[in-house]
Amino acid sequence: MDNFYLSQVRLKDFNAAEGLDRGAGKLKETCWYIVKMLFFLTAFPVPSGIKARLLRLFGAKVGSGVVIKPRVNIHFPWKLEIGNDVWLGEEVYLLNFEPLVIGNNVCISQRAFLCGGNHDFRHPAMPYRNAPITLMDGCWVGACVFIGPGVTIGTDTVITAGSVVTASVAQNGIFKGNPLAFVSDRWR
Repeated sequence: MDNFYLSQVRLKDFNAAEGLDRGAGKLKETCWYIVKMLFFLTAFPVPSGIKARLLRLFGAKVGSGVVIKPRVNIHFPWKLEIGNDVWLGEEVYLLNFEPLVIGNNVCISQRAFLCGGNHDFRHPAMPYRNAPITLMDGCWVGACVFIGPGVTIGTDTVITAGSVVTASVAQNGIFKGNPLAFVSDRWR
């Protein structure tokens, strides 16, 4: 095989402790993982009120009327803020390495993946490049949507099923696809 180009990637140089503020000690994080496995990742329909109280116990800010369906994976509850009347559908994954703010009257549909962390692929050691995610009031994230680090979804905006969002989007819009494209205003 002709090696006209040798890889620059050096994953052995990756430092998992660098660039990621976990926001809690190992004991708190371990306790959270146990609670998460028992009450959040189970298919058993644990009441949303119990889940909301557990999230608050671990430092999350959670409003009233929040529905958390089975198998929702929340990475760091102490970096999570959820408004009132929010719906988290089955198998939603919140990889919130940085603060994740979810406004009021927000729907996050099944299997949506909100990914607040990534790696800088331009650097050989691929260090973290994490950023917060914000979902403004009234937005709807469709099933199987990916939202990347540093994204803000505007007020009353809809992201249709299967879309990929890697940059912030304006309010009152309907967006779809990969690459993401504006479809129309939500409210005319």
